[in-house]
Amino acid sequence: MEQTKKIYDRIVEQILEGDWLVTVGVSLFKIIAIILLASILLKVIKLTITKFFAVRQKAPIRLSERREATLMRLLNNMATYTIYFITFVMILDAVGVDIRAILAGAGIVGLAVGFGAQNLVRDIITGFFIILEDQFAVGDYVRIGTFEGHVEEIGLRTTKLKSFTGEVHILPNGTITQVTNFSLNNSVAVVDVSIAYEGDLEQAEAVIREVLEEMPSKYEDIVSPPELLGVQNLGPSEVVMRITCETKPMRHWHIARALRKEIKLRLDERGIEIPFPRLVLYSREQQAERA
Repeated sequence: MEQTKKIYDRIVEQILEGDWLVTVGVSLFKIIAIILLASILLKVIKLTITKFFAVRQKAPIRLSERREATLMRLLNNMATYTIYFITFVMILDAVGVDIRAILAGAGIVGLAVGFGAQNLVRDIITGFFIILEDQFAVGDYVRIGTFEGHVEEIGLRTTKLKSFTGEVHILPNGTITQVTNFSLNNSVAVVDVSIAYEGDLEQAEAVIREVLEEMPSKYEDIVSPPELLGVQNLGPSEVVMRITCETKPMRHWHIARALRKEIKLRLDERGIEIPFPRLVLYSREQQAERA
């Protein structure tokens, strides 16, 4: 209250003396100068961060691209928040507010808020360890709880996931307890191919192996040649054979679709039938004749 009263008395005194126009003009000039300098400084810091990671890409020892992208975005966010806070404090100082009293009061208020904002503190601590331990990074495809998608952004408080259909899920870091990361290691495409019982199983296997040998030269996402494991299941009207193929991370869906297409076309060329549902009807007369 005393600080507010002093500011009020000073403003009234300046108005009575006729110096308020000069004071207001000087304050506005300071505010504009502070905002301009803050904008320039923020751009310089972001440019420096970008240049630093660009140089790091040429270094013999470097972090993974995933982690570098995450750290770059995190540093940009931290720099933005820091510059905004300093700019706000300097603007208050420019208009005559006693910053020391505000900072002292902010420390006490911050202590009180800290007890009431435990979830916020938990989010920030969890976000820090997510980045420190490199659990996942920007661009990774992950599953967190019931949500699944690519990581758009990792902050100290929240993580943003973009699903396959375009929705963006914003998750507080404190709620992230289990993460499945699909982008750390190579993926495996699994394809089941059905052959009719009437078909020649040995010929079908030979045709499929022929197709599998040609696949690595056609698709660069294949890490190792596909493998025909053999008969996986005996269904009601088909023999099911399983094929596996190691691919680059998150490319197993694409390779699985390509395998199905190539195998189907080759089986059609060789006259090998893929089964389809069949319905057999018996009349009462036929039943009577059999009896």
